[in-house]
This record gives sequence, C-alpha cells and structure tokens, in this order.
Amino acid sequence: MVQKAKILLVDDRPENLLALEAILSALDQTLVRASSGEEALKALLTDDFAVILLDVQMPGMDGFETAAHIKRRERTRDIPIIFLTAINHGPHHTFRGYAAGAVDYISKPFDPWVLRAKVSVFVELYMKNCQLREQAALLRLQLEGGGKEAAGEAKEPAGLLAELSARLAAVEEQAEALSKQLGDESTDAAAVATAAHLERKLTGLRRALDALEPGTSGGQAAVN
Repeated sequence: MVQKAKILLVDDRPENLLALEAILSALDQTLVRASSGEEALKALLTDDFAVILLDVQMPGMDGFETAAHIKRRERTRDIPIIFLTAINHGPHHTFRGYAAGAVDYISKPFDPWVLRAKVSVFVELYMKNCQLREQAALLRLQLEGGGKEAAGEAKEPAGLLAELSARLAAVEEQAEALSKQLGDESTDAAAVATAAHLERKLTGLRRALDALEPGTSGGQAAVN
C-alpha cells in the first residue's frame, strides 16, 4: 500500500487554512494544519513532509523567521517551502522569501489550479524519493545477505536481485517521465533540479545493483 505524503499548511487565519484544504483535497494526500510558526516547528519534529505552504504575515514568529528555523535543522532543511502572502511588497520582499529558502513565492489571491499543480510536483518528487529509499534499504539487505552466505549460510540471492531490479526499473521509468514532464512544462527551476538529483541517485543505485549481478566481477566480489 502506497503511503500518502504529508503537506504542512501554516497560517494564523482558520479561513485561510480551510481554503487551502479545499484546494489541495483533490491531491488525496494528508493535510496537516499549523496556526503559527511555533506550531509548525513542533509538527516538523516528529513528521516528514513533502512540502510546506507557509504564510508570510503571522503574529509572533512570521514566515521568514519560521523558514529560517526550518532551514537550520538538518532533518527539515531540504523540505520545499512555498511562501504565501496577502501583500505584494515588491521585488525586495520577494527576494527575501527566496533568500529564506523558499522554492516559490505566491501572492494572494492565487490561482487554485496553479497552486495545486505546484504542490503536486513536490509531492511526486517526495514519493519518488521514498521509493528510492526503499530500494536502497533492500539493496543493503542483499549486501548483508551476501556476507552471511560467505559465512556458510545457504541463501540464493538471484530471486531477490531480480525483484530489486524490477522494482528499481519501475522507479526509474516514473522518474524519467516526471523529469520529461517538468522539462516540457518549464516548471520551477528548483523542482527540475530536485528531479535531476533524484535521477543521479537512481543511477548510482542501478550501478550498485548491477555490480551484484552474477557473472560480473562486482557480482562475484559481492557474493564470494
């Protein structure tokens, strides 16, 4: 069963949170509310999120300060942040948003379709990264299994290798399609760069898996 991604919605006004939930409900992901920067940081201590929608103007800790805290934490620094603001203060204000680590800066009122499309890109990238981590975990298990076999335990790795290869091929195909879609639609540079990084990680995992295949020098070294 594919686990849903979590999207963090941060705004001090309940009506704005309700509007965001209405816009993003079609994505069928888990939407988590936070009514302040402090509440958002607390949620980020325990849960992993695909993307954060962060209001700029909030009493107390504003969006810029909240983003600075998020980017300072190793656990959360790579989570994409989309800033939402009701007031357009001009280029300087927008630059401050990007300097704080945002991947996008959207002024209200915004087009619901555009916002949903932007969020969906980061949800897809998050899901692909989750799949990649699963393949890496399986690969580590295979490597550990190879060590046990060398110690005298009878275990046939060919079946697991075939399953790993098939699962990785499916992720590679989806990642390639997503990268092509991003390129064709000229989406945000940050999303394109993230997709390219994902493809590089997939390439490295494929090389490691190929090295385990029987009949190759790497495969012999892994199981002998």
